[in-house]
Amino acid sequence: MSIRTRISTRRGAAALAAMAVLGGAGLYGLGPSGAVASSHREAPLIAADPAVDNTDLYAFVSPDRPDYVTFVANWIPFEEPNGGPNFYPFATDATYNINVDNDGDARPDAVFRWKFKTTDKRGTGTFLYNNGPVESLDDENLLVRQTYTLESSFDGKPFKTRVSNGPVAPSRVGPASMPDYGKLRDQAAIQLPGGWKVYAGQADDPFFLDLRVFDLLYGGDLSETGQDTLAGYNVNTIVLQVPFKDVALNGDAKRNPNIGIWTTTDRPRVRITGGGSSGDRVQVSRLGNPLVNEVVVPAGLKDAFNASRPDQDAKNPTIVKRVTNPEVPQLIEKIYGIPAPATPRNDLVEIFLTGITTKAGGPIKADLNSQLNNKDVNPKRFVPSEQLRLNLTVPVTAEPNRLGVLAGDLQGFPNGRRLTDDVVDIEVQALEGAAQTGKIVDALAAGDKVDANDQQFGARSPTSRCPTVSA
Repeated sequence: MSIRTRISTRRGAAALAAMAVLGGAGLYGLGPSGAVASSHREAPLIAADPAVDNTDLYAFVSPDRPDYVTFVANWIPFEEPNGGPNFYPFATDATYNINVDNDGDARPDAVFRWKFKTTDKRGTGTFLYNNGPVESLDDENLLVRQTYTLESSFDGKPFKTRVSNGPVAPSRVGPASMPDYGKLRDQAAIQLPGGWKVYAGQADDPFFLDLRVFDLLYGGDLSETGQDTLAGYNVNTIVLQVPFKDVALNGDAKRNPNIGIWTTTDRPRVRITGGGSSGDRVQVSRLGNPLVNEVVVPAGLKDAFNASRPDQDAKNPTIVKRVTNPEVPQLIEKIYGIPAPATPRNDLVEIFLTGITTKAGGPIKADLNSQLNNKDVNPKRFVPSEQLRLNLTVPVTAEPNRLGVLAGDLQGFPNGRRLTDDVVDIEVQALEGAAQTGKIVDALAAGDKVDANDQQFGARSPTSRCPTVSA
């Protein structure tokens, strides 16, 4: 039975119970700047270091180039557009990475890494980011600029430089300073040999949800819903578009269409107050599927998860237990009286640790996005691990459904993640057993009534489908 016929196409899902869980997982303060959303401030240590905080990862087949895959990786949560005069640079002592595993051993087979450099011409002359209207990236009025080096490594081979001094789109200061900000973003989107396209700079935060959980969970009667907590905030984003052959096992996406993706950020082990660093580099942030570190990983392991590798996941019994016997359904049952599905939750093991496949012996009788489905994969080397998995050969959906696979739209989450996918609603329904029953939980169908991002995709969006910037 195909997953399209296995899973109900009924619309409707809810984020209500997830909001309650997120509230218990670490909402600090009453304002939105202290909220937790996807991977925004999800662990104690990373909350104090926003410049290297992975917020969200998206991966999807490119609608404009159907034999290319687009990765969108975001950092720095809750960028208030008026947050000058220093705004939101990428960290210059960090390395920002997109990792791809195509053979299922939970180790990266393709790594793309960015390193940033800042040129600040303000000196003692001014506090301003720019001292006049900025009409191009090389405008002398732009006093603070960032550039990057992009390097890539395939199959463990040495890294090769792909871009030197790549332009970063500046933070949007406002219409007087940047009368045509779309032009600046277009200039920061560059095409490389081999068909690659890359962009680094600011973008609207495309994650959407309502987090007003403090007032007796949305007013006690769902009257306090429908407000996008992240509306009006930006993030720093890296967008990369590469052909399938560069990430598929043996370069053959027809035989081996399934890949796993996660992002990481590295810092020097020792950072010196006032500038400088020493020692080797350590991983300080990690992100694959959305909301995993928030609602799956317990508080005492959140920092450790950010520092861990995917090949270590299956060796951690506490993490595995949180998947096979998750906390969220227990809380939903306690708060709302909806019975939690029976454990062990092997359906969630497929969604989060193996990918959806009949070869893992799970209850979801379909083959969709596990590397075990690749013809050239050795199953003896396969390692269950937390990754965002994507089947490159699922056709682009003409009219995407926000509930993704649960609504029969096989190109949506958890098969990769598009910017339009309502991942909170999807994950709550999956945690309540919708993926194995094929039925949406009607008792949670009211939802938070935030079903789409507040910003549309820009008509001149860099590297396709990159969202506009909040002003």
